[in-house]
Amino acid sequence: MNKDLILLGHGSGGKLSHQLLDDLIIPTLSGIPLAGQNDAAVVEHGGQRLAFTTDSYVVDPIFFPGGDIGCLAVNGTVNDLAMMGARPLFISAGLIVEEGFSRTELTEILASMRGAADAAGVRIVTGDTKVVPKGKADRIFINTSGIGAVEHDFTINGANARAGDVVIINGTIGDHGIAVMARREGLDLQAAIQSDCAALNSLVAEIIAAGGEAVHVLRDPTRGGVATTLKEIALQSDKTITLREDALPVNGAVKGVCSILGLDPLYVANEGKLLAVVAPEAAEGVLARIKGHPLGKDAAIIGHVAEGGARVQMETAVGGMRAVEMLAGEQLPRIC
Repeated sequence: MNKDLILLGHGSGGKLSHQLLDDLIIPTLSGIPLAGQNDAAVVEHGGQRLAFTTDSYVVDPIFFPGGDIGCLAVNGTVNDLAMMGARPLFISAGLIVEEGFSRTELTEILASMRGAADAAGVRIVTGDTKVVPKGKADRIFINTSGIGAVEHDFTINGANARAGDVVIINGTIGDHGIAVMARREGLDLQAAIQSDCAALNSLVAEIIAAGGEAVHVLRDPTRGGVATTLKEIALQSDKTITLREDALPVNGAVKGVCSILGLDPLYVANEGKLLAVVAPEAAEGVLARIKGHPLGKDAAIIGHVAEGGARVQMETAVGGMRAVEMLAGEQLPRIC
C-alpha cells in the first residue's frame, strides 16, 4: 500500500480513520490528547461551558428511506452536541453544490434541514454556499457546525467509563447503514428498512434527568457502528467492555440482509442511536426512562465495563468469547 495515498477506508470511522487522525491530522492541527477526542469539544468562556462540533455529510444516495442528506446533517450535529450532555442551540450550514444540480431537490433538502432544526429546537443562524463545476463534486455535500450549552457541572465523555458501569443502547442497530446501502444498490427487499435518522437531544435530556452524574459516557455509534464506538470508549477510559450477543437488539430484516451480504450489524452505521454508559445503581432507572421515550422503545442493556486493558469482547450466543475490534477498511462507503 502506498502510504502517501488517502483511501476510502480513511473515512470509514474505523482503524484507518484513527490512524490518519493520530498520525497526521491531530498532531498537526491541535495535539488534543486521546481523552479529549470526543463527539464535540467542551470549552469554557465567561464562566459558561459550551460544546462545539462540526461534521461533513457526503451520503450517497442523498435521498434514502427514512431521511435525506439535509435532515441527516442537522440531526448528526445535534447528536454530537447532545453526546457531551449539552443542549444544542445554534447550527451553521455550508453547502457545496455541483453545477447542474436540481433546484427542486435543493429546495427539498433545505426544507428538510429546516424541519429537522425546528423539531430539535435549534436555529440555523449562518452558512455558506459554493458551486463547483460539473464533475468536480457528486451533486451536493453539506457541512454543519453546532454550538450547545452544557448546563450541568458533571463530566460526560469517552474517558469517563468506570468499572462496574452498565452499557445501554436505545434501540436496534444497523438500520441506517442498511437502508442507505439497499437504496444505493437497488436491492428489492421484501421488508422495508428505514434509516433511524433522528435528533437525540430530547432523549439525552431524559437520560440526564434520570441519571445525573451517574451518566458517565454518551456516544452515538455512527460510522464504524457500535463495535468501533465501544472500542473508542475502551481506549479512552482504559477499560474492558464486555457485550452480550444475545442482548443486542437487531431488526430481523437488517439481520437477514447482513447475513446474506456477509456484514456484521455491530459495524453498520446508525444515525438515531446512542450508547449510554452509566453507574450500575442508576442503570434500571435510566433504562426505564429511555424506554418511555419514542426513540427508546427497543432499548436494552447490552454489556458492562470492567478493569483491564483497553479492549472490547463479546459473549457469543453459544457461550464463547470473541474479541471485538474497530472496523478494518471500508464496509459501506459514504454512509453519512
